[in-house]
Amino acid sequence: MIEIYAAILGASIGIAGMSVSGFTRRTSESREAVIRLTAAVESIAGKLEELHQDMKEDRRTIYSRLNEHGNRITLLESKDR
Repeated sequence: MIEIYAAILGASIGIAGMSVSGFTRRTSESREAVIRLTAAVESIAGKLEELHQDMKEDRRTIYSRLNEHGNRITLLESKDR
């Protein structure tokens, strides 16, 4: 009878050890996944900031050119009168 209890106890310890190691491995994998995702989000945020700056510069250039053309049109219209 003691042998049966010892076998059950040994099996329980073995199973518990495997589940703890599996839990630790899953926790480690989850931590690595969170780190990878965080790095990806930070990279995307940086790229979006660069895109935003490029768009602002393009907008300045476009409005500057539109203003120049508007001034030229006004000058041409005033000459026709």
